[in-house]
Amino acid sequence: MRFGILSFVACTAFSQTPQTLPLRTIEGLTLHNLKAAPAEHAGRQCVRLFDGTADEQTHSYALIRGLEFGDGTIEVDLAGRPGPQASGAARGFTGVAFRVQKDGKRFENFYLRPTNGRAEDQVRRNHSLQYTSEPEFPWSRLRKEFPEKYESYADLQPSVWTKVKITVEGTRARLYVNGVEQPNLIVNDLKLGATRGGVALWIGPGTEAFFANLKVTPKN
Repeated sequence: MRFGILSFVACTAFSQTPQTLPLRTIEGLTLHNLKAAPAEHAGRQCVRLFDGTADEQTHSYALIRGLEFGDGTIEVDLAGRPGPQASGAARGFTGVAFRVQKDGKRFENFYLRPTNGRAEDQVRRNHSLQYTSEPEFPWSRLRKEFPEKYESYADLQPSVWTKVKITVEGTRARLYVNGVEQPNLIVNDLKLGATRGGVALWIGPGTEAFFANLKVTPKN
């Protein structure tokens, strides 16, 4: 039996029933500053995102059409790595944007830097996970004004499938990596406030990424 994205987006936006999306096709994705294609990676059927802009001020993501999210849980399997034309500063930035506003420019975001997870430099390891709130609170501003508060460590590897879970309630969010019981990164002051918006698969500059098995469980 083939499951398509249409069965996912046809569900009411305010349903508390978990909505699952295998991500085996690109149908139902609205692309912003990137390309997407069905793919197979490390034994899994998935969606590949690539060729994002190199400009950090212009974000690259694939928005799930027809889904509005406020509080609840987002789960997805992802794998990221620097692309073939990436600069030396590329880290394989791969993550999930949530509460994406209608203008497409404002959203909350958790992402991974896979090449940092096993770096020999401890400072790089400490920057394996990142929270941002675009566009007012990019990583550079958060790191400068609030050192260590919005970044953390997890054991990551480029190209390796990684299970990610995000829980959101009001202005609080938690990021869990690879099934841990305690969160790897805690944010108690989401910068957009307690709002609603879309959910998107997000990549940073110079990244090639793979996504599969998206599950969104709304709480309201």
